[in-house]
Amino acid sequence: MTVGLLESHAIRACYTRFVKRIFLFLLLAVCFGYGAETSFDRIKVPDAKGKLINATITFSDKNQAIVIHPIKGNVVTIPYAEIDRLAYEYTKHHRVSGGSIATAPLGIGAVVMLTKSKSHWLEIDYQEDNIRKTYVIHMDKHDYLRILEALKTHTGKDAEILGNANKR
Repeated sequence: MTVGLLESHAIRACYTRFVKRIFLFLLLAVCFGYGAETSFDRIKVPDAKGKLINATITFSDKNQAIVIHPIKGNVVTIPYAEIDRLAYEYTKHHRVSGGSIATAPLGIGAVVMLTKSKSHWLEIDYQEDNIRKTYVIHMDKHDYLRILEALKTHTGKDAEILGNANKR
C-alpha cells in the first residue's frame, strides 16, 4: 500500500512541476511576446530633398505598425493592416561619381570606378486616408535579412523579390 501511495505522490509531484514550467513559459511568452518591438538602426531613408539620411525602423506589435524614425524630419507610421505590398531589391552598379572621375588620372579614381556598389532596398506600398503611398528604405548589408525576417514575423507578409536579388 505504501508503494502505491509513493508512486501516486511521485506522479503528482512530476505533474505539478510540469504545470509550473508550462505556466512560467506562458507567463514569459505573454510578458515578452505581446507588445514586443524589434528595431534596426542601420537603415537610410530619403529626406525632403531626396538625400539618404540615417533612420531607425521599429516593428511595433503594440501599435500594430511599422514606425520609421529619421534623424531629421517627421516620424512615419505605417499600420500593418494598411500595407498592400512589400518589395525587396538588390542592386549592384559601378561607383562612378564626380570625385572618382576627378581622381582617375592619379589611379585612385580608376580603382574606385572598377569596384561595385551593392545596395539592399525595401519598398513599402501602403494606403493612408485612401491615398496610395510608397516608402523606400535602404537597408544595411548586415541587417537586411533580419529586417525581411522581421517583416514576415510581424506583418505576416513576405517581401516580393524584384530584379537580380538571387545573385546576391
